[in-house]
This record gives sequence, structure tokens and C-alpha cells, in this order.
Amino acid sequence: MLLHLPSTARQYLSALRILLVLTAVTGIAYPLAVTGIAQAVFPHRANGSLIEDHGRPVASALLGQNFALPKRNPADTAEQLRPDPRWFQPRPSAADAGKGAGPYDPTYSGASNLGPTNPDLVTAVGRRRAAVAAFDGVDPRTVPADAVTASGSGLDPDISPAYAREQADRVARARRLPADHVRRLVEKHVDGRSLGFLGEPHVNVVELNHDLASLG
Repeated sequence: MLLHLPSTARQYLSALRILLVLTAVTGIAYPLAVTGIAQAVFPHRANGSLIEDHGRPVASALLGQNFALPKRNPADTAEQLRPDPRWFQPRPSAADAGKGAGPYDPTYSGASNLGPTNPDLVTAVGRRRAAVAAFDGVDPRTVPADAVTASGSGLDPDISPAYAREQADRVARARRLPADHVRRLVEKHVDGRSLGFLGEPHVNVVELNHDLASLG
């Protein structure tokens, strides 16, 4: 019967059949297969690498977040967040939508786009270095680079082992915990290079602070 149709109509019908087949394969079968394999092989990662507290999701290990003191005036969107000395601090973040959420706003991801010789960035790095050194009680010359520079996404939860170790004594003092206990917790969270040669050793500050909460 199709042979008696005009050639244009036959082409349309062929295109429609191809569309239906590809939709079924790539739009239904493939996503279901990938989802099923992900849920069976690594469900934690497939579901967002969520961190739970007594069965309640409280964070994602893939997204950095602020560990700051409450605002003096919650209604003031211009008030800068102050780091809480009881927690390990993440690296700076340019992810700020300007709505009062501050850095690490998960609805706004991005970098500052300032080059290494940009005078504004140079000034900001110097100011951050002095602030971090005073906050952690260390020599400004020992402050790691990631403590004063943001990641490309602005939401990176990882810091260098050096920056985590630098903060250990300050966190121990603020929480009145033995410094050795906090240092051992840091070392427990040091992850090496992927496959032994990709990237750099790092510490997920969100996971570290989640475990820190259990120490008191």
C-alpha cells in the first residue's frame, strides 16, 4: 500500500519511523539502562553523593558550602559572612549571586575570571592571605595558595592537605579538643591522586566537618 503513496509521503513516513525508533532507544531504553546500572553499581554517587545525619540529607560531598557565624543582622544582604573558628574553612568562592547567600551559593556557579596579573586579584589575594594568617594564627608566608584563591566553579568542596593541616590547631582550640585528635581526623580525610597519578591530594572539607561534628 505504501508503494502507491507519493514519494514525499513515503519519505515522511520513513523519517517518522526513524524518529520513533531513535526516541525509544536514546530517550527511553538508554536512560533507563544507565540509571539502572548506576543505581546497582554506585547508588551513593548516582544519588548526588549526599551526606546524611541520622538519616536526613544535610549536604552533598560534591558541593562546597559556607561554615560561617550567623549574621548580626539577617536582613542585611550586604553584611559579609564571618568564618566560624569551630569549623574547617573552604577556599574562597566567587559563586555569589548577590542575594545575601554569600559565597558558595549553589544556585550560582562561576569564577572571577580575573587573570593572575590583574591588580584587583593581586590585592584580594594579599588581603585574604593576611586574614587567613590572622584567623589561623600562622605566618602569612605559610598560607597555601588554595586558601586565597577560588576554584573555577566556585563550588569546589576540596582543599589541599596543607590548608587542612594549617587549620587543625585553630579548630582544636575553638572546640577545646586535643589537637592530636583533630590532626588525626584531617589525615583520615586526605585523599590521594585519582588512579595514583591524576590530580593532587586533597581533603573534602564538607566530609571533614561532618565527621568533626561527632567529636564534639
